[in-house]
Amino acid sequence: MKQKNLLSKLLILKQFHFVQALLLISIIGLSSCEDHRDSPNANFPERINFIADRQYPEGIAYSSQLSKFLITSIPLGKIGTVGPDGRYEDLINAPELVSGIGMKVAGSRIFVCNSDRGLSVKSVKADSLQTAELLVFDLNTKQLLRRTVLDELIPAAERNFANDVTLAPDGTAYVTDSFSPVIYKVNPDGMASVLVRDNVNFSSPNFGLNGILYHPDGYLIVANTGQGKLFKVNLKNNNSVSEITGTGTLPGDGLTLLNNDLYVVTGSGTRVAQVRSTDNWQTASVVKIDEGVYTGATTSVAVNNQIYTLNARIGAIGAAKDFSIQRFR
Repeated sequence: MKQKNLLSKLLILKQFHFVQALLLISIIGLSSCEDHRDSPNANFPERINFIADRQYPEGIAYSSQLSKFLITSIPLGKIGTVGPDGRYEDLINAPELVSGIGMKVAGSRIFVCNSDRGLSVKSVKADSLQTAELLVFDLNTKQLLRRTVLDELIPAAERNFANDVTLAPDGTAYVTDSFSPVIYKVNPDGMASVLVRDNVNFSSPNFGLNGILYHPDGYLIVANTGQGKLFKVNLKNNNSVSEITGTGTLPGDGLTLLNNDLYVVTGSGTRVAQVRSTDNWQTASVVKIDEGVYTGATTSVAVNNQIYTLNARIGAIGAAKDFSIQRFR
């Protein structure tokens, strides 16, 4: 909440100052990719079904250290693991984590977007659509290493919702906001700023920016769900924003890059589109659609040179307990 007590914020900063310094040293050189490059070539099934009461997991990542998928939870504000055998276990349930949204794993660090749409057991009415944070947890100790408040970077009258995060090789994190037309930048030391604000390309009457990824050539690709468009943010050219044309209307959610093809969760979570570009993502085209096996899907992760998508059943949060992770076919 933007009106949070200043003293409490100062205490938080003091509490994590030393840890931030250590994190800066340890995080430099992290790959923007999740751990899939270091993962063994395990024979994962095409579909992994798992049981997790009321999990409704928005984000998915993979840890080669654990040899498991990690998933977040919107209504329960926690992070759990799912093995290739479909066994679910709780991993982290910190009080600071209200609703876990997008997530990335880099080595022993978990980066997770923390937001509040009033749907969590930890929700506070005054914080609904007024909370946007990036939390960093230690995978081994399960402890919170850093809490970066993003919502204070934009005007108090604006709604905000930290949705997805991507990591650059130097450890810089980039975070989308679905209700304010901005992308946040979080340095390896935890200092945050607004990377770019675009009231035209990033806005939407409803849900705006969603999935984001860092491309090895030095730019970001983001999805604007409400506009049904993809945009490129050139980090080497004053963060200039340009539309990636040629795909037709593509209301994207999660974005995942594998072998220079982009996999976009779309169709209100019922399809995954494989998108390809031959001109450095000035234009692109849909080369394949996988559908019929997705229900309320949100995002994907690349593991063992395959795309695995989370069937989160988003859109009907209730008492469901059966979810799944589906391989792109």
